[in-house]
Amino acid sequence: MELHDVWFVLIAVLWTGYFFLEGFDFGVGVLTKLLARDRPEKRVLINTIGPVWDGNEVWLLSAGGATFAAFPEWYATLFSGFYLPLLLILVCLIVRGVAFEYRVKRPEENWQRNWETAIFWASLLPAFLWGVAFANIVRGVQIDQDFNYAGGVVDLLNPYALLGGLVTLSLFTFHGTVFVGLKTVGEIRERARKLALRVGAVTALLALAFLLWTQADRGDGSSLVAMVVAVTSLLIALAAARAGREGWAFAWSGLTIVAAVAMLFLTLFPNVMPSTLNPDWSLTVTNASSSPYTLKIMTWCAGIATPVVLLYQGWTYWVFRKRIGTQHIAETVH
Repeated sequence: MELHDVWFVLIAVLWTGYFFLEGFDFGVGVLTKLLARDRPEKRVLINTIGPVWDGNEVWLLSAGGATFAAFPEWYATLFSGFYLPLLLILVCLIVRGVAFEYRVKRPEENWQRNWETAIFWASLLPAFLWGVAFANIVRGVQIDQDFNYAGGVVDLLNPYALLGGLVTLSLFTFHGTVFVGLKTVGEIRERARKLALRVGAVTALLALAFLLWTQADRGDGSSLVAMVVAVTSLLIALAAARAGREGWAFAWSGLTIVAAVAMLFLTLFPNVMPSTLNPDWSLTVTNASSSPYTLKIMTWCAGIATPVVLLYQGWTYWVFRKRIGTQHIAETVH
């Protein structure tokens, strides 16, 4: 296996980790409107991700940085062609981070309500737009002979991509719902379990349609295996949620995300961005990659830094592993 193949796999792993972790993060943000009934319950939801949301975004920075360094042509075409949706995602992530920190800086009702609304929309929009972006990457876009994106924003809003956006939005919301059930106590935990069943059923229908479409269009034997794992894991997660086994439900919903992202990258390889204008103009792991020397240096750096990051993030989750409820929320932050 060549180093550019290795880095394609590593980038796939980084995006998988990001969607696994930031997936429930976005889902909890969406649930601040769907699940919480009052301000203390919204505070409970926000506190479930409060210690970890910024660490989860490290995976996005790592994935973007790795793409820039390992596949500069891919990075250039992707970020220029998808400029507006990616800019909107970036703005949402900035607003979301500010909202987490500023919401309780003042006691006024309107101040806190406005920041809670910002958290909701800044979680919902990226959860949808990431699905649109990756569906377009897998489907292929209008890339010319100079590896430049020749389409427009409207071209990205095709039926396949919109379905992909609905899948990531519903899947992340389901992932967040079982996470809330895992991290809370009392009435909010019970409501989260019931909501997980409804959201999960919708997610299963959307995901099945999207994955079957992907398999029929670009799939092979390996992607079929990943699709089966994704669908099976989602059904098991639903069964675990119904039985009140939140830990198992979260693990299986996480495996659903892992398998679904793996399927997308399996259908993509050896391309990194297929061209719908001419297959010969597609960006591949070969023509989009950096020099072997650059990839070698990156491999050494990643081998040293990655275990440290994983240990630190794992320690963070261990420290903040306990369940919380409205009884843990101080009156001053209601």
